[in-house]
Amino acid sequence: MVTGCSSGLGQALAARLAAEGEQVVATARRPETLDGLVSRHPDNVVAAALDVRDPEQCAAAVERAVDAFGGVDVLVNNAAYGQFGTFEEVSDAELAAQFDTNVFGPWRLTRAVLPVWRAQHCGHAVFVSSVAGMVPFPGLAAYTASKFAVEGAAESLAAEAGHLGVKVTILQPGGFATAYSTNLVLPEHRIADYTLVGDGMLDVVRSMNDKPDINSPELFADVVWRLGQMDSPPLRLPIGPDSETLLKPAYDARRSEFDQMIKAGHHTVA
Repeated sequence: MVTGCSSGLGQALAARLAAEGEQVVATARRPETLDGLVSRHPDNVVAAALDVRDPEQCAAAVERAVDAFGGVDVLVNNAAYGQFGTFEEVSDAELAAQFDTNVFGPWRLTRAVLPVWRAQHCGHAVFVSSVAGMVPFPGLAAYTASKFAVEGAAESLAAEAGHLGVKVTILQPGGFATAYSTNLVLPEHRIADYTLVGDGMLDVVRSMNDKPDINSPELFADVVWRLGQMDSPPLRLPIGPDSETLLKPAYDARRSEFDQMIKAGHHTVA
């Protein structure tokens, strides 16, 4: 089961899985966008309407998968969007909407699949995070916070359900040429003092579509396809030509600061 298949990474992944002969439940808020995929692969692809913010649709999508194929082996939580705006610019409503899709959505859908996995004694939950799940980006405070939260939830699931045969992988893609960069939701209220930081970051994000041959969604689909063939998949998997460049300094900086604080004794109470 793959969420968010109407475009971008989800569309490319569903198409690759279908071409490989996998049984695929492709989901989208507008299932008619999946008609072409289903018509090309009528024997192994079914479509399901799914807005991950809707608990009833989450339950119905899982039921659709069980009815069509007898269960769910892999769930790829891909559906998400980007809320642009600095910390001060993002309203409560905008923050809540960002988390409802990016965090609560994969949580409620995975929760709906877990009884199937407990019965099967196996399953693989894949959470599409981002390099933003480790690297904070100015102007993307809400999106970054949502991806940090997704990674924490996924790690908790790995600790809780591993003994039941449930595997967990957190994907950390860098920039890809998808509609994400052009569909960023701007905050209702902008603050002039943040223009330099915000607009600069907006330009960087929108430039991700400039090199579709390097960071195409098909690259993402190929990596995730190979991930599904692994007997022991990793907990975290960076994807894309810029993922290492962005993630390694973030890991190194955290470790360096940790070591400095331990060495200085700042972690102890005087």
